[in-house]
Amino acid sequence: MTLHTRTPSAAAGRHPLLTSVLAGALALGTLASLQGCVLLLGAGAVSGGLMLNDRRTSGAQLEDQSIELKSGNRIREAIGDKGHINVTSYNRIVLVSGEVPTEADKAAVGKAVAAIENVATVDNELEVGANSSLKTRSSDTVITGTVKSALLDAKDVQASAIKVVTERGNVYLMGRVTEREATRAAEIARAQSSVLKVVRVFEILTEEQLGNLK
Repeated sequence: MTLHTRTPSAAAGRHPLLTSVLAGALALGTLASLQGCVLLLGAGAVSGGLMLNDRRTSGAQLEDQSIELKSGNRIREAIGDKGHINVTSYNRIVLVSGEVPTEADKAAVGKAVAAIENVATVDNELEVGANSSLKTRSSDTVITGTVKSALLDAKDVQASAIKVVTERGNVYLMGRVTEREATRAAEIARAQSSVLKVVRVFEILTEEQLGNLK
């Protein structure tokens, strides 16, 4: 099993508190890898992570990192080394994507992740079948970058509030957004080359709730 978790990449000049938090996350990642799961930190194909303008609370950001890191051992305990699985958590809403051999494996993974502390909901988007190829994963990375660039170029959506995950040409959008923002972000993603499908995994806020975050 190759398990990828979506956590922030390193950058120079961070605030000391963020540096300390990230150091702790990396330590957890090292511990998990020593216990047998392959954890890839700092995945460049996604957005999000600990950001000062994040719409999540700092506590929720840390919980999301913890959920992603804990998922490795839980999934390994459930199905062993089978499959290629990605786990992405945003404000305790967890997207599980990738491939597993059987429907039973898919169900077992979903159950294992749902049992992790602080998980609110699980969107199990695992495909039953063979693992995706390196070529497909490389294409997914390009698609994610293209979608993120398009969101940044748009003037009517806050790109930093949206996390993008791509699997086999299917784009998953996560974040705390209004229905207006969700619709617009999906339109932008759908318009990009090679995107086969756009799946919204958003937490929808009212305009009033969004205003209270600012």
